[in-house]
Amino acid sequence: MDEGNKKAVRGQLLILFLVTFIDMIGFGIVIPFLTYLVDDLATEGGIEAVGLWVGLVMTAYPMAQFLSAPLWGGLSDRIGRRPILMIGLVGNTFCFALFGLAPTLFIAIAARFLAGFFNGNIAVARAYIGDISRPEQMASRMGLIGASFGLGFTFGPFIGGELSAPAERWEIFQGTLLETYPYLLPCLVASALSIVSLLLARTRLPESLPSQERQGASGLDWLGTMRSSFSGLFSSLRAPAIGQLLWVTMFYSFGFTIMHAVFILFTEMSPADGGLGFTEAQNGRIFAVIGLTGIVVQGGLIRPLSKRFSSRSMLPIAVVITGIGLGAIPYASVEYAWLWLLPTCIVIASGSGIFQPTSSSLLASYAQRNGRELGSVMGAMESASAFARILGPFTGGLVWTLTVSETGWFSYHTVFQLCAVIMLVTFFMAIRLPSDSEATSSF
Repeated sequence: MDEGNKKAVRGQLLILFLVTFIDMIGFGIVIPFLTYLVDDLATEGGIEAVGLWVGLVMTAYPMAQFLSAPLWGGLSDRIGRRPILMIGLVGNTFCFALFGLAPTLFIAIAARFLAGFFNGNIAVARAYIGDISRPEQMASRMGLIGASFGLGFTFGPFIGGELSAPAERWEIFQGTLLETYPYLLPCLVASALSIVSLLLARTRLPESLPSQERQGASGLDWLGTMRSSFSGLFSSLRAPAIGQLLWVTMFYSFGFTIMHAVFILFTEMSPADGGLGFTEAQNGRIFAVIGLTGIVVQGGLIRPLSKRFSSRSMLPIAVVITGIGLGAIPYASVEYAWLWLLPTCIVIASGSGIFQPTSSSLLASYAQRNGRELGSVMGAMESASAFARILGPFTGGLVWTLTVSETGWFSYHTVFQLCAVIMLVTFFMAIRLPSDSEATSSF
């Protein structure tokens, strides 16, 4: 490849990174205030089961994303990657604003479902990288997507928390639309960022899929793609070693995403009821610390750890670390909230930061040693994780609703204890995983 082409590809990768980074900022912006928005709408509607509705709103996004991913993937094969990226950004622009203006819980759920439906950008961005990369370049270039996740998840929640309820913090916003809709400002910022991404994609990002390859793409078959996805998942779950690791991944993701639904329900709860009375801004800062820790672990610690320890030995340790952190969350007190939560969240983020790349690396090793197609096995892992992301928030919201007002064995601690128990089960599953050499002989 000549120097001119190298510069062109570097430019494409930079624009793609910026597009996905800005997209992830927009996604992360809603995290600190989503629970508060649902709480406000539930109160206005006379609804008491706030936790359950938080779970439903959070579940809507990954469910729509799971259902729509095959559609966008197939469509990108037919009309190109660039148009699909831009469609997703237009959808994000609309859906963020709709969420900030949601007058009812049903509109809030619809806004999150539509946001998930249109957000096929990450999968299409990976396909774009595959179009312009040689096999030996794939791993390092795919790291751009991981970096955009980490950075977006660091800056997004911080911005969202700081811009929530602006009329309560700045007099200039009092008596305006932003006082009536206290979470509209961060949503408008997310919409504006999506517009910036759209302009970048429109003006600076060329199409990566040649027209002759698009002409040869098969027609859209959503049902066929979904059947193939389920078939690939079930086939992989039955495979020795690979199936064991997929179950570990599913249980881990399930326990981890239960926490997503209830963490802010706990931190926003009144201290009189056992909570911390946190504001949206304080929660945004907590999630920014989680994102920053993930960047440090995956960007700086994984490489030396992987040189010293095998993926098989690190995986159970990552599960234990995460489980300890999840179980410790509800024992924070108002007086020492930050002294307790900061190290607890750093522990959780560290465990997750080790688990994600380690599980992917171990799965790739299992697949390669046993002659399985890496793409289909990785797709099975993504499907397993998607099921967990759908079930986790709903389960968390339901358990919180059933136990938050109870005392004794069941209380607001219960849902976090459930997370820890699931991680304990996952640990026992993880220590039974075979080593690389044993994985080969198990077939």
